[in-house]
Amino acid sequence: MTGRVVVVSPAPTANGDLHLGHLAGPFLAADVHTRYARATGRDAVFGTGAQDTPTYVVTTAHRLGLGPRELAERSAADIEATLAAVGVEVDGFTGFDTRFTKWVEGFMEQLHATGRLRLRTVKLPHLSRTGEFLVDGYVRGGCPLCLADGCAGLCESCGHPVAPGDLVNPRATLSPDEPVELREADVLVLPLEEFRPRLREHFARHADSMRPHMAQLVEELLSRPLPDFPITHPVSWGIPAPFAETPGQVINPNAETQAWSMHCAALAAERRGVSLGAEDELWRAGAGSEVVYFLGFDNTFPFAIAGLAMLMAHGDRYELPHRFVTNEFYELENEKFSTSRGHVVQGRDLAGRVPRDLARFHLATTSPEHQRTNFTWDGLATITRTRLVEPWNAVAERAERWVGRGPLPVSDRSRSVAARVVARFAATYELRHFSLSRAAELVAEQLGRLSRWEVAEADAGDFWHELDVFLRCAAPILVDLAAAALPDPAIPAVPAATEVTPRVLPRLSVGAV
Repeated sequence: MTGRVVVVSPAPTANGDLHLGHLAGPFLAADVHTRYARATGRDAVFGTGAQDTPTYVVTTAHRLGLGPRELAERSAADIEATLAAVGVEVDGFTGFDTRFTKWVEGFMEQLHATGRLRLRTVKLPHLSRTGEFLVDGYVRGGCPLCLADGCAGLCESCGHPVAPGDLVNPRATLSPDEPVELREADVLVLPLEEFRPRLREHFARHADSMRPHMAQLVEELLSRPLPDFPITHPVSWGIPAPFAETPGQVINPNAETQAWSMHCAALAAERRGVSLGAEDELWRAGAGSEVVYFLGFDNTFPFAIAGLAMLMAHGDRYELPHRFVTNEFYELENEKFSTSRGHVVQGRDLAGRVPRDLARFHLATTSPEHQRTNFTWDGLATITRTRLVEPWNAVAERAERWVGRGPLPVSDRSRSVAARVVARFAATYELRHFSLSRAAELVAEQLGRLSRWEVAEADAGDFWHELDVFLRCAAPILVDLAAAALPDPAIPAVPAATEVTPRVLPRLSVGAV
């Protein structure tokens, strides 16, 4: 197997549906790149899923008065339905089945067999009344590095790992008024410091594969000794840890990242007809896979640092991913999305109010690639109407003057123009400079150019040819328009058409914004 693009977008926690912040970041980007890769003749698989093991499932379920398992199963179904509602086509969607659990346990046993794991005594917040240790979503406090308030595990603000025992003024999430003390516990860890020289070499070699904010975080992380990465937690919610040294403990959900990625890719490949001999086959050295992660900036540490270290622990068995496309936070009315405060727009809410091509175009236009961006209903209505719906409908009406009068000749000049259009879109879709917002800007620019074209009989073929090529280039974003208007979504490497046959084109509507 060679040349396969493996696209992975980390599984959201199964404690609720997807809101627009999720969609505008990794999921739409992953879907668009996958569609583009296939349109240019590459074999691409795209996987994601839902993760039930984080403690946030427990805390959210408690707040809602539900059982954690009930919430996780309902949320996973909602997430999958929302992705479909906005046209994000996932080949492999992971769940919580026995196959996944056994694979995680098996991967961890392989990691343990490398001899790289160590038993460490750590101090963790502890609730005396219940006798529970507090990790991740069970405990909140100040980040010891940037002081932002949040839960243990990872800081959403600065992206650095946060050991539960290092939180400033820790408090129990479910019992914030009860006293918290630090107690010792023995856990298994992966000493990341042992891998820092190789991680530095890897990221230095692939520095152009990261967006600036991720590059800054990686530089910060690798400029100082790396912490021990906990593989197990002394809590009860999660996948049981298969280690004699830590009886009764579970696998740290943030340590599932690499095993989950492999499982996700295997599911995606299998559902596209690929026969695999092992769950990790696509990741092995010599498999020829190009692994691409589309992820939020705050997932950098578990996937790009700890995840790669887990691969390195196996020697040269696996190829090391270097394609990471990160995004920042997406806000609603200039405030962070908050399900608990009701300050949220779910993906299916948006898809229910506007055609999904309009939703995808607007989310692409406002994609939070390098800084926080903002969603407003008024902005959606204005941008989609003026940059997409009105110019497209004007182009479609003009183009239909020649329906039934083909085939029409295409000139060398038009083929040259079309080649430039293909190249400009390629510059936004290819990974080196991938940008949803610039792709959406190109859609608007090319629509504007076509809508201003005063088409004469002599250049009707050129007009239709360039319209056809434009549609193919816009298809990864405008999925429904392309499906209705094109016989196939293939993007020509070198436009070579000598004639074109006009056809009836669909119109766009603004929906109920």
